[in-house]
Amino acid sequence: VQLQASGGGLVQAGGSLRLSCAASGRSFSGYAMGWFRQAPGKEREFVAAINWIGSIMSYADSVKGRFTISRDNTKNTVYLQMNSLKPEDTAVYYCAADTVKYSSTLVRSGPRYAYWGQGTQVTVSS
Repeated sequence: VQLQASGGGLVQAGGSLRLSCAASGRSFSGYAMGWFRQAPGKEREFVAAINWIGSIMSYADSVKGRFTISRDNTKNTVYLQMNSLKPEDTAVYYCAADTVKYSSTLVRSGPRYAYWGQGTQVTVSS
């Protein structure tokens, strides 16, 4: 079971990136998915989450209105569209899957999630 995050890179402030998280080894269509990030010297923080059917999303206040999480269960893939990027968005971005199937609530706590991917680096220059 593996989650592969991709799409990171170097972008100027105000630019956009689209991250993808592809799952292999099993289907995550019944599980909420989350994006987290960790900047150098800082703790991992919640960025966004989407419920198993893709009808409910949750965002950290710092990214609300700029980032959009979505999923395509037919492709076993979750996306994070990041617009109006700021230097403070610089971090390694990780995707992860909820451990509770068909959960009715979205959880922002990292320990609730499993199957963490290897992360993709996002660097925003000023």
